[in-house]
Amino acid sequence: MTDTEGYLPLKALAPYSGMSVRTLRGYLSHPAHPLSCYRVGGKVLVKKSEFDAWMEGFRTEPVPQLDAIVTEVLGRL
Repeated sequence: MTDTEGYLPLKALAPYSGMSVRTLRGYLSHPAHPLSCYRVGGKVLVKKSEFDAWMEGFRTEPVPQLDAIVTEVLGRL
């Protein structure tokens, strides 16, 4: 099995993601950016590769102006 395969219960996804099970549960029904899952009986499973793709939707890029300000301030120290 490769690193991007497999289904994880929320309890196993929590340490992988760095989020709590409660936070992950909240994202299952997030109105703007829901986390895809599979419900088998009472078990909630998330495909690891789908979680990684979902996380990419939250990626942010640094603001160039902010970087310049930080560099300037640190240069004064």
